[in-house]
Amino acid sequence: MPSCLGLYIENNLIKYAKVTKERDLLKVESFGVKFYDKIGEAINQIISETFSYKIPISINLSEETYQYFYFFNLLNKNDLKKAIETEFDSYCFDKGYNRNALETRYALVPDMKNNEKIKAIYISVNKVEINRKMQEFEGNSISCMSPLAMVIPNLVDIKSKENSIIVNIEEKTSITTMVEERVYQVDKLEEGMDVILDNINSKENSYAKAYEICKNTTIYTMEGKELGQEDENLYLEDIMPTLYQIVQKTKTLVENLEIDHINKIYITGTGSIISNVDLYFQEYFPNIKCEILKPYFVPDNIKINMKDYIEVNSAIALAMQGLGYGIKTINFKKPTLVDQMPSWLKLEGNSKNNANNSKGKKKNIFSSLNLSFDLKAKWDNTEKWMLRLTSGIVAFLIIYFAMVTFLKVQTDSKIAEVERLKEDTREQISLADKDVQALNSKATNYETMTENLKNYSDEAQEKLRTKNVIPLLLTRIMNVIPKGVTLTSIENTSNSHIVIQAQAKEYDLLGFFKSKLIVDGILSPSTIVSTSGVKQNGIVKVVIEGDLP
Repeated sequence: MPSCLGLYIENNLIKYAKVTKERDLLKVESFGVKFYDKIGEAINQIISETFSYKIPISINLSEETYQYFYFFNLLNKNDLKKAIETEFDSYCFDKGYNRNALETRYALVPDMKNNEKIKAIYISVNKVEINRKMQEFEGNSISCMSPLAMVIPNLVDIKSKENSIIVNIEEKTSITTMVEERVYQVDKLEEGMDVILDNINSKENSYAKAYEICKNTTIYTMEGKELGQEDENLYLEDIMPTLYQIVQKTKTLVENLEIDHINKIYITGTGSIISNVDLYFQEYFPNIKCEILKPYFVPDNIKINMKDYIEVNSAIALAMQGLGYGIKTINFKKPTLVDQMPSWLKLEGNSKNNANNSKGKKKNIFSSLNLSFDLKAKWDNTEKWMLRLTSGIVAFLIIYFAMVTFLKVQTDSKIAEVERLKEDTREQISLADKDVQALNSKATNYETMTENLKNYSDEAQEKLRTKNVIPLLLTRIMNVIPKGVTLTSIENTSNSHIVIQAQAKEYDLLGFFKSKLIVDGILSPSTIVSTSGVKQNGIVKVVIEGDLP
């Protein structure tokens, strides 16, 4: 009969349950809760107490995160897988996460909002966390490492049309939404039993005693108080604030769900050991049935108190996952060489007594080779050589297939690693191309800005240079203008070009004025031109033009 030891591990305590499967029947052989200071010693003690030396162990993940991606359901399996990985890579790039530092798994469910789409529940956890878990179990056989929120539904016998929510109040609280026998959504809350136990532990200085206090605490509902029951619990002030926050956040979650209705709310985890916690939930969800989660395969008429089973629900669910129940794709434990070895490589001798053989002819039957040898009688040389040959062939086959399997695993691992590196390289090249494009765009903008600054500087210098042209020009002209010459206008038409309109009673006075402009260098001699004088009403008018030197 296959068996599995489920271990739910959190700070200070371990919940364990050894579950055996016989055909379709499940049986919890041993279970309990153990508090620890050194986790390695606690694990070895549990394995020893439950006689689980050679059976697989299923444990929970910690610190996992959940993302949700949506895709059209017409994609084939390979394209869908690539699309999911691409979507997560983009998510990591946007968040600045190191994709190579994360181990990931995902599960697919139909999208409730759009029948043409499917929803990917994408689970990721840091590889450091996985390695830390593996080191705690060094020397023991771990077969399954799964997120508890995804395996806790193993305990529920869900009907095909039933929608339900599982509120698992452990160290942290997880809320698993089930739609028609499938996990549809997982939400994690920061509030959990760690706050409650830490508060009581600070008063009692014993984590085990704090746990027992919670186990013996009863929550009196509003109905109970109306009947005259008095609250005699001394630690409700440490318990109720956290429970209230969990209920309120669960209520908000239910109100915002994509599905139309919820049939049941199951409460499990360490929080379920508090008496009447289901009635407390029921007060906030009057239209939804709230109850404590009980493993569906455990009968109600057993001698052991059902509450003791419920106490280790998380460990039972993990053990069931290790026995093949639940979602197969969420196991974060990578198979080792031993896990991948064909079962027929493990040869077992099968000795029988052959009653039809002659007296003294007790034989050992080697079922795999169909050879028989007399175990007690003195063996002749032929039998010795046959045994040696058989042993050599078996040893050779074991070594050969072990090496072939090992090389295949290593080769596949290297190929997968090369593919990952190639994919990562392509992604880095793509990112580099985007960076080059961004840099080119920045360079173009920089050149444009530089050119604009240069033009602005030239204009500013030109304006500065010509700012005092007219006042300076007037000062110089004032020193050379002959008496009798009148300036009617001076205009700086463009850049350094000056247009002067002058008048006098005599032509020679205007000619003398023009000569002074040339001789004194007030205007550039090569650019000075003037109109012929026009005399009207005894006044000669002339226009003199030229550039400033």
